[in-house]
Amino acid sequence: MKYSSIKPEKLWLDTAGKPIQAHGFSVFRNEAEKLWYWYGENKEKTDGRGTIWHWGVRYYTSPDLYNWTDCGLLIPPEPNDLTSPLHPTYCVDRPHIIYCAKTKKYVAWLKIMGEGESQFMSVLEADRFEGPYRFVNRIYKPLDMDSGDFCLHADPDGRAYIWFERPHFQLICATLTDDYTAVTGEYSVHYDGLTPPYTREAPTYFERDGKRYLITSGTSGYYPNPSKVCVFDDVHGEYRDLGDPFIGDRSGTSFSSQITSVIQLPGTDKYIACADRWMPQFYTKLIGKAVTSGMERVFKDYKPDLTPKKAAPLPGKEQKHGENTSIARYVWLPIEWDGEKPVIRWHSEWRIENQ
Repeated sequence: MKYSSIKPEKLWLDTAGKPIQAHGFSVFRNEAEKLWYWYGENKEKTDGRGTIWHWGVRYYTSPDLYNWTDCGLLIPPEPNDLTSPLHPTYCVDRPHIIYCAKTKKYVAWLKIMGEGESQFMSVLEADRFEGPYRFVNRIYKPLDMDSGDFCLHADPDGRAYIWFERPHFQLICATLTDDYTAVTGEYSVHYDGLTPPYTREAPTYFERDGKRYLITSGTSGYYPNPSKVCVFDDVHGEYRDLGDPFIGDRSGTSFSSQITSVIQLPGTDKYIACADRWMPQFYTKLIGKAVTSGMERVFKDYKPDLTPKKAAPLPGKEQKHGENTSIARYVWLPIEWDGEKPVIRWHSEWRIENQ
């Protein structure tokens, strides 16, 4: 099947006719090859009844953003080693890869969660984007903090940053070391003191006309919630909130999606917001209010823990997972602009060429 348009929420097949399995994903441009790369969590073996959370990180390439060719596993799982952060039973989430010009390495960060206190980042690097990737930091807690959903960005001058949710009450921006494999001591705190469902997670960074933007979701597990967008000049300065970018979203669910990547078409002012629809079977107009009120009750007496954290070892045993995220869909929508604010409207079908 060959596509010539984007249909948000519909099943998206690769060029071999199989569902695209790259969730919690990023999309970026390989300008030398004139190709787009889409990589994310491979859920092909996840069924919501067993012990498999992921089956590595899969990637696809496309010349047009419509038709995607499966290129296999970018970072394969390690199913025979229960001590490995890449064992399929552990929660490997939201892979992000940036290129370090200083070391000429591709650096991948992964969010890892086991049972209990087993929560940390793993950092890998490779000589080529396609791998193979090698562990640099198998178990790493940036700033001795717990860290949830995150994103990475490198400026043209070589300075790079990570944004991550400090569960469940702060958004942290930290400066990376020169080789991008760890953080320095420089960091700043944003969206401080919020509790779920209002805590900001799933940060997604992009730029326009010299301004920096960050879109974040609220915190309500796999249930969708309202998004926020902020604008700023200095990564460690003031973040000015611009409100919810989703226009006409009466459900309060970001059109039942969670943004994970924003891409700019080269040489244009066109941007695309790319998102997961994690639980398509639960998409209703009432879900937003129900989830919000429920999370407010659960976290009514939540007290943030500011003590330094040390990474606990992985439990070394398989664990059950009740979410069938293999059926998650994708919601890609064009970004429009209201002054300096990005806005996103629903389109059941649209073409990049017509935006």
